[in-house]
Amino acid sequence: MLGKVDFCCQTKSYGLFFKSLSEAMRGYDMFKKQAGFTLIELIVVIVILGILAATALPKFMGIQSGARISTLQGARGAVASAMNIAYATQTSQGLASNVGITLDGISIAMLNGYPAAGGAGNVSNIYAAAGLSADYNTASATAATIFIQVANAPTPGTCSFSYNAATTTLPAQVGAVVTGGC
Repeated sequence: MLGKVDFCCQTKSYGLFFKSLSEAMRGYDMFKKQAGFTLIELIVVIVILGILAATALPKFMGIQSGARISTLQGARGAVASAMNIAYATQTSQGLASNVGITLDGISIAMLNGYPAAGGAGNVSNIYAAAGLSADYNTASATAATIFIQVANAPTPGTCSFSYNAATTTLPAQVGAVVTGGC
């Protein structure tokens, strides 16, 4: 029992010593609590965030442009496939070259053996045959040519490809992808 009392008394004296030491050192900066960030710390953080934003933003913009180009190339492939499937379907059914067909429940107007380029509201033409979504816009230069554009491109007119309907002498053609405005 006596050993425990001595230990207790010794720890009380250490507690009093540390309490008196902390009271004596109250005026020193080393023991003050910091209330917030300094102006220099805030400026350094802002500069670091600015540098990160300056390096990340161009990469992000490049990713978006690349995604639009890939989307456009996919749409071009869908149009080319739909054109060939429609031609093969009409030929295999023995239909005349200007008789419409039905693909996956969608009526497709045919012109000289291939899907027509134009159509009111993108109905019954190559746009419908390819199953393109609202991610694309169309613009017609003539009744026989339709331009398919990526809708959210910065300049849709230069992020597009063309589809030229068949004539009596030439088959339908899918133009090259133009990616200048993607």
